[in-house]
Amino acid sequence: MKTRLTLPVAPAADAITGFPDADELAVLRAWYAGVSVRQAVARYLPAALGHGRSARGVLGRIRRKLFDVARATHRDDLVALLSHSAGERAQHAKAVAQAIDILRTARPPEPQIADDIAQWFTPRAVRVLHAHGIRTLADLTVRVPRRRQWWKAVPGLGAASARAIEAFFAAWPALTDKARALIVASQRGDIVPWETLKLPHEVDGSAGTFRAPRATCTLDASNDYEAVQSLRARERKWTSAGALKMLG
Repeated sequence: MKTRLTLPVAPAADAITGFPDADELAVLRAWYAGVSVRQAVARYLPAALGHGRSARGVLGRIRRKLFDVARATHRDDLVALLSHSAGERAQHAKAVAQAIDILRTARPPEPQIADDIAQWFTPRAVRVLHAHGIRTLADLTVRVPRRRQWWKAVPGLGAASARAIEAFFAAWPALTDKARALIVASQRGDIVPWETLKLPHEVDGSAGTFRAPRATCTLDASNDYEAVQSLRARERKWTSAGALKMLG
């Protein structure tokens, strides 16, 4: 009898990792149904016990997994629900069962450039970044230089938080492009240095009504920008000559 080889399906790029497996969920459901922690873990996850590991510790890790998934998918309502104390399990059992079904297929929302960084990073990193005036993803993405140890310019951030930030932007490269586009747009009305001024051909004066023919023009310039540059060069020359004459 021939069997067909089935290749494993790669998980979706936006899939949430760390969701409790079937045995862990069985422990959780049994506990919410009123089974003691020890009995629930011994029945469904016996291998997790021993070597100093307690049943309460196993249950705590399972609950934290579910809590972390709720946070990663930005389900603040479920984060609040899953934060209940052990003594409140009976009254929240039905709601938690529904939350498990929701989180099983939940996916994180796509970050937006105007999002507050508090939606995406740890409270510790957020406090440090806020102290340096970085409040949105737009603020942050333009402050992440493409060089090693850039985070040292943000005292208190640390290498671990910096790596998490770099990984985040690597996973969402469109954020950097959007932030740069916003910077360009915001600078259009700002005063810029003369040396960086770029005029469109349509308004640079090269086709001006009162521009003299090139053959009779005393300036080596084909547009207004070059004309001003030429006059500035002459002014510097005259100023230097006058200064030398006074010194001589």
